[in-house]
Amino acid sequence: MLLKQFYAIMKRNLRLRGRARPTPMELNGAMEQNSPRLILASGSPRRRELLAKMGYEFEICAPDVDEHVPGPAREAVRALAVRKARAAAQGRTDGVVIASDTLVSLDGAPLGKPAGAADARRMLRALSGREHEVFTGVCAIDCASGAEAVRVARTGVRFRALSDAEIAAYVDTGEPMDKAGAYAIQGGAGAFVEALDGSFENVMGFPVDEVGALLSAFGVTAVR
Repeated sequence: MLLKQFYAIMKRNLRLRGRARPTPMELNGAMEQNSPRLILASGSPRRRELLAKMGYEFEICAPDVDEHVPGPAREAVRALAVRKARAAAQGRTDGVVIASDTLVSLDGAPLGKPAGAADARRMLRALSGREHEVFTGVCAIDCASGAEAVRVARTGVRFRALSDAEIAAYVDTGEPMDKAGAYAIQGGAGAFVEALDGSFENVMGFPVDEVGALLSAFGVTAVR
């Protein structure tokens, strides 16, 4: 009898302690509920893939903005990231928007997406055997408060010398057509890279360290 009373008291105390001290699973669930919804202001499959790999759940809103910004690449990507984020945040009263923009810079001159195959070949010939920089601007906006924050990541990339035949064959794949600097480091152009100084994901167009820091600052938590 005494043993049964002892077990009854223990069960009651455990229930009381359980209410006062949530389990780790309960804490994670509460954090997810309190985390603001996340909106990715991009239609890029690469950015969607990287953000998903970081463990976030998000919506897609790809705003149509003028992507022409004069000036050096570092300043241009900052301005474009802010422009995209503000366009996606317009009219929203909740959630956090994350946007980014990437440019390649050679000798201080920005290289965006090629206008066509001939332009892609021109860019790749210019990058052949040389070092260039890749800049990505990332902007996060809290739609509820209007607060915004921006970061810019830089990566140095050196290409080995490329033959005209290699350049022509790569351009013929179509891969360079929608990429800054006319190449995808995660694709066929990975074989062109001789040295890398900085974030690989930044060259892909989405520097995960900067993105994670901004989202954390705005209270957005990963779900896995």
